[in-house]
Amino acid sequence: MGNLYLVRHGQASFGAADYDNLSELGHKQAERLGAYFKQKNMQFDAVITGTLRRHMQTWQSIAKGAGFAHEPLQWPGLNEYDSEAVIGAIHPVKLEKPDTPEMYRHHFRLLKDGLTQWMNGVVSPVGMPSYVDFQQGVVSALDHVRKNHSEKTSGNVLIVSSGGPISTAVGHILGTTPETTIELNLRIRNCSITEIAFTPKRHMLVTYNTLPHLEDLPDWVTYA
Repeated sequence: MGNLYLVRHGQASFGAADYDNLSELGHKQAERLGAYFKQKNMQFDAVITGTLRRHMQTWQSIAKGAGFAHEPLQWPGLNEYDSEAVIGAIHPVKLEKPDTPEMYRHHFRLLKDGLTQWMNGVVSPVGMPSYVDFQQGVVSALDHVRKNHSEKTSGNVLIVSSGGPISTAVGHILGTTPETTIELNLRIRNCSITEIAFTPKRHMLVTYNTLPHLEDLPDWVTYA
């Protein structure tokens, strides 16, 4: 049996012109996670990431904190959905940059509604795959791990991705509804760990959305 650790990227740049960059805190969160892995003497047979900048930046900071030297396998199926396209599918007027609590709440209400419609096949956001294809991209990464790493040395594999793919992976394993998967997605924290045990035949959820490396740093806990 192996253990797959799915890590969401560190805090990115929500509300900025380019979200796909870690903030200073995001780098600190990831480096702290790497130090935690080092403290626990955790080794990984393989590292897999999405191809987004924030995924690679998170991995680099984890590697810095842990002293890892892995060359990650980049897997496009682990990339996040386009939240602007999802919102645009149900709200054609471009949203202003959120800068108040109410504007943030409005943004996430629209995102939740758009995700529900996309996942149920009601809308097709511009430039995005169907949810069936998005899910298959995530499942393909899970299947790759299951087929190629069940008998490896440590049995541990690390995936660095985003909230959408990680919640989709958990939803696939547990057989949840789209609505439940969305709730999982919107509560996942930056640099959190989700652990999945795997055998050559199946995956089993062990933990979801944990932050053991930030237990003494509550001010470092973020969601965006």
